[in-house]
Amino acid sequence: MTTNISDNLNKNNNRSLWMGIILSVLGIIAIALPVVSTIFAETWVAVILISAGFAKLFYAYNTREQGGFVWKILLSGLYIATGVMLFIYPRTGILTLTLLLGSFLLTEGVFELILAFKLRPQQNWTWVLSDGIITLILGGMIWFQWPFNAPWLLGTLVGASVLFTGVSRVMLSLNGRSTLNPSDQTV
Repeated sequence: MTTNISDNLNKNNNRSLWMGIILSVLGIIAIALPVVSTIFAETWVAVILISAGFAKLFYAYNTREQGGFVWKILLSGLYIATGVMLFIYPRTGILTLTLLLGSFLLTEGVFELILAFKLRPQQNWTWVLSDGIITLILGGMIWFQWPFNAPWLLGTLVGASVLFTGVSRVMLSLNGRSTLNPSDQTV
């Protein structure tokens, strides 16, 4: 019974460790290629909006007898038009998304700080605290440098946030390994 629990804990820690490593590598790539990362992020948002718009259009058609058909069509059109505008005017999209990212990172930083204090009884909780502080700083940097550095700033800051999130998750998974009872671990 304890071996089965130990195996499940080891499996979860391994998944967490690998996820942290993958996030760290993706963060490094995004920092190394900031303009490419920025364009990728802007294009990804455009694809999501267009896809969501067509999904809403399909939903509007399938529920046309239930009322609000015109509003459902208008809403789907808004999604599609916004996504298309991001494709047609990527520079404006990058400026807008950069400002939105600043808001996101400031909010994420606050949530990470709250999470860190909830994890305080655990060893290595300061890694999550550091992640929250760094994310807050990165969010603030966007507000002070916007719009002048938007083409590279978006990709760099997303990369740094992903990198530090990956490092904090690696450290938390290593903490989980050290708390396992050595007699429960199988070789």
